[in-house]
Amino acid sequence: MPETSDSSVDLDLRLVRYFTVVAEQRHFGRAAAVLHLAQPSLSRQIRRLEEQLGARLLDRTPQGTHPTEAGETFLRHARTLLRSAAQAVAQTRQTAEPTRVAIGYTTGLIITPAVRDLRRQHPEAQVHTHHLAWNQPRAALLKHQVDVVVARMPFATDGLQVTVLYDEPRLLMVSVDHRLAGKESVVLDDIAEEPMACLPDPVWNAFWRVDPRPDGRRAPEGPVVESIEDKHEVIASGQAVALVPAGAMTTNRRPDLVTIAVRGVEPGQVVLATRAGDRRSLVAAFRTAALTHLTGPPRPRDAP
Repeated sequence: MPETSDSSVDLDLRLVRYFTVVAEQRHFGRAAAVLHLAQPSLSRQIRRLEEQLGARLLDRTPQGTHPTEAGETFLRHARTLLRSAAQAVAQTRQTAEPTRVAIGYTTGLIITPAVRDLRRQHPEAQVHTHHLAWNQPRAALLKHQVDVVVARMPFATDGLQVTVLYDEPRLLMVSVDHRLAGKESVVLDDIAEEPMACLPDPVWNAFWRVDPRPDGRRAPEGPVVESIEDKHEVIASGQAVALVPAGAMTTNRRPDLVTIAVRGVEPGQVVLATRAGDRRSLVAAFRTAALTHLTGPPRPRDAP
């Protein structure tokens, strides 16, 4: 391997990324498929990187490819370098576009009053809104798909700044012909044997199914569903019941579903979440608008 006389090397981040993929896949063929490159082209790019660094990074054997000792050292720094580059791009774009903000919200939450106020106070701003599924808020923030999210707890909050907007009662949703339909209120003992719909998230299930119950019993399992709409369907068909947020009836107008107040169950929380450390003025302005206007579950149009 030829030595380089220049102590400063202009690293091509594209080559750095190629190397990390090969090192992680431990196979040029698999890495080439992930990168959508021809394997001979990928091999040439890795040799080019090795020549720039003046070190052999990979040992190629019939059984696969393994980083050398130098390769393991470079791999640690390469991962840090790629993360730093991605953060630099995101933060630069944020600084270069101070008049643009993307606001996410999940099903059943109405953010219009706060968005309208933000647009009134900042007419020059590009304010975009994006509906998110119940399990997307955290990922959408960390992937910079949105800058602010109004959503229901629970979800993981590490790396985020979370502001509670209001508490929201949890109601029991049943089919219109269920034995409990028409009651003014119920307690958990009234549904002790009722199957409850499950979503594919253990933290969400623990809270919204009250599982385990205060007496230690597990909540009976009902059908596993992927979406809120699927949950409504299994409830309407009599396969399960569910605890739902009070605001759900604002957007759910199905005539075959009813809700009942539940005594002795703590409320849920509607929160505003942003990336930790995001101090842009439009993000702060929307937080202020949300705290002013989003103060409780919206009422159905026919509510008194």
